Amino acid sequence: MALESEEPTQDDVPNPELVDFTRRAWIAAALSVPLLAISMGAEMIGRQLVPSGIDPWVQLVLTAPIVLWAGWPFFQRGWKSIVTRHPNMFTLVSIGVGSAFSYSLIATIAPALFPPSFRMHGIVPVYYEAAGVVVTLVLMGQVLELQARAATGRAIRALMDLTPKTARRLRSDGSEEEVGLAEVATGDRLRVRPGEAMPVDGVVVEGKSSVDESMITGEPTPVLKHSAAQATGGTINGTGSLLIEARAVGADTVLSRIVKMVAEAQRSRAPIQAIADRVSGWFVPLVVGIAVLTFVIWNFVGPEPRFGHALLNAIAVLIIACPCALGLATPMSIMVGTGRGARAGVLIKNAEALQMMDSVDTLVIDKTGTLTEGRPKVAAIEPVKGIDRDALLAAAAAVEGQSEHPLARAIVVAAQEEGLVPGNVEQFESQTGLGVSGCVDGKVVVLGNAAQMTRIGLDAAPLAEAGARYRAAGAGVMLVAIDGHLAGLLAVADPIRASARDAIAALKAEGLRIVMLTGDAEATAQAVAKAIGGIDEVHAGLKPEDKARIIGELKAKGAKVAMAGDGINDAPALAAADVGVAMGTGTDVAIKSAGMTLTNGDLSAMVRARRLAKATMRNIRQNLFFSFVFNGVGVPLAAGVLYPMTGLLLSPMIAGAAMALSSFTVVTNALRLSRAKL
Repeated sequence: MALESEEPTQDDVPNPELVDFTRRAWIAAALSVPLLAISMGAEMIGRQLVPSGIDPWVQLVLTAPIVLWAGWPFFQRGWKSIVTRHPNMFTLVSIGVGSAFSYSLIATIAPALFPPSFRMHGIVPVYYEAAGVVVTLVLMGQVLELQARAATGRAIRALMDLTPKTARRLRSDGSEEEVGLAEVATGDRLRVRPGEAMPVDGVVVEGKSSVDESMITGEPTPVLKHSAAQATGGTINGTGSLLIEARAVGADTVLSRIVKMVAEAQRSRAPIQAIADRVSGWFVPLVVGIAVLTFVIWNFVGPEPRFGHALLNAIAVLIIACPCALGLATPMSIMVGTGRGARAGVLIKNAEALQMMDSVDTLVIDKTGTLTEGRPKVAAIEPVKGIDRDALLAAAAAVEGQSEHPLARAIVVAAQEEGLVPGNVEQFESQTGLGVSGCVDGKVVVLGNAAQMTRIGLDAAPLAEAGARYRAAGAGVMLVAIDGHLAGLLAVADPIRASARDAIAALKAEGLRIVMLTGDAEATAQAVAKAIGGIDEVHAGLKPEDKARIIGELKAKGAKVAMAGDGINDAPALAAADVGVAMGTGTDVAIKSAGMTLTNGDLSAMVRARRLAKATMRNIRQNLFFSFVFNGVGVPLAAGVLYPMTGLLLSPMIAGAAMALSSFTVVTNALRLSRAKL
């Protein structure tokens, strides 16, 4: 298989293997359609589409490009698996396809080798369609897998694009120069203007500003940065100008480490493929050994024509053991299961996610955007005596309308929802780390924290108790003063999702242990956990690497972990978990890092995802059982074990029919998943 770079790059170049396999799949599919029509014409419309004399030759012309060109990579990989003594699914495909094609080729070129008992209407039957269709289906599966990997690469590149391509470096004389990010070294001093992204990780040496760190913490509230504060590459500077000293550049930055963690976790191999390989590890040698033994026994002790009987019985063994049913057992269930999941609001990225979700016993959940809506709203408005509630909200909305703070937006939206019309604002100012102020229709309005009230000479004690109560419930509190008098407070909180309580209760009923991880403060996290109920463990104040570390610790203790999150900061944890589940309302990077996505961002879909995984894995096990039962019964019959007692031989034609029947059974069973109740 094609090698991939361990270090993610920003070069968006087409995967040559994907381009090659896509071309092979399209050509194989185009040839398989007429091949099936010709080979199955008699069964479908009651007559042959091609005269019987040239029918095998026409099928050969259609099949040869599919098998010998489109399917050639499978023969290469199958041969290497034999040489290295590690039989896998490619071994099965190459032997099965090769046997069906080789037998059909001999039957077409030298039909006289076959005795009359193996002829139908005087013609030796061929099985080109089995070889052609198996190659086409396997190619399509490979294309889908490669497309998923390409999408993963694009998501990682999107994450890398969060950092600017250049930085503004200070020279020794105090002037500024714009340089490429690769030229920035540790110790360089960089100017970050309002609205710009931090180019590297560093320490603030001059200036004061609020910085949006939601990409790291997942929390919408900007963090005040001043001298000696840590600055993280990719985070967005607010309204102030900052001078930072570079401390970590290139691959050492937090964002680069996140990219690397996501890439490493996504390169991990799907366990379900390992299961198929372990099965084929003993199945392939066993079938080949039986075929060889069948040929030897019939060639030495069988009735005349010995060689003809030996060849046909050996081929019958290989054809009936063709991995059609085994090859379809897993992908058919996965395909139908993913379709059923999509209708239930659960998007499945790969088979590994379904397999792991079936065995998960611990669910790790991010708070913001997963348990909560991720959009702050005004939770309470408390005016002091003598102040009108609507007047308080309208005045606050007027001033906050000039601010880009997420909590300010919540106040503006609340005023709009209540039909209030904010007044005209003049002399707007932002006091970094304290709040904002402005003149609204001639009245001086000041909003902010207790320190802001102290700054203008007011005592916030009358509202201290109410403020403490709202903070204990996880809300942010803003005090409001109008014309030098304390006017009231506004509590802004990130509301708990309406479905969160019921979803957690249902997941607990499924036997899962619930762990909440968040970058928010401990008090807020505990308040949310208490309000929802059913959460077994809470970890707060976390960075992205902390979330991934905790998941690693849980896995080290033997837990099977699923992680649900929605932000860039959740991407490493989503990738590190046994199965990551992204909220559909979250970031693209989070969605691409996860094995599952809940399309409407509703955690209750996690219950459906769990039930879907169990139903799908149960269906896969049933399919594998069916395919092995057919082989277990069919292979001895094809080898001729009943001939000494009954004179019964299983011709390649009957073997082909049995092979088709096993595939039909597997497909029919898989289709039952589409009606599964979730």
